[in-house]
Amino acid sequence: MTDFPPADFADRITRSFARQAAMRLIGAELTRIEHGTVEIELPFDEKLTQQHGFLHAGVISAVLDTACGYAAYSVIDADAAILTIEFKVNLMSPGRGERFLFRGEVTKPGSNIIVADGRGYAISDGPAKLIATMTGTMMVVRGREDIAG
Repeated sequence: MTDFPPADFADRITRSFARQAAMRLIGAELTRIEHGTVEIELPFDEKLTQQHGFLHAGVISAVLDTACGYAAYSVIDADAAILTIEFKVNLMSPGRGERFLFRGEVTKPGSNIIVADGRGYAISDGPAKLIATMTGTMMVVRGREDIAG
């Protein structure tokens, strides 16, 4: 882990995110990259809902995990990668909105294990509404050809 932002972390995150077919499939967009914080936005799409018309919990979890993972990726050296090894999601309110914002922030950096917290918000008219929280544990991976950036 670095105590300073690695010089190219934003470019590495942007390139890595572009390779995520799952995020592309659901229409997710990387909208903020800072050292220790990443935001992803998602427009409402009926194809991503559950039977009551709310954004599906699996979609919420996937985007929160991605935001937390990239937040962790922003604080590691360029020769390492990140894999999620555990997460817990609390669904606070139905996923109902025109857009959704998912923010991941590093809570506890480390050289082998990083903890990140995520928040998901529904955005419509009025203030953003908290719909979910996540705590994720990420493992820093080094020296594996099959796991890079």
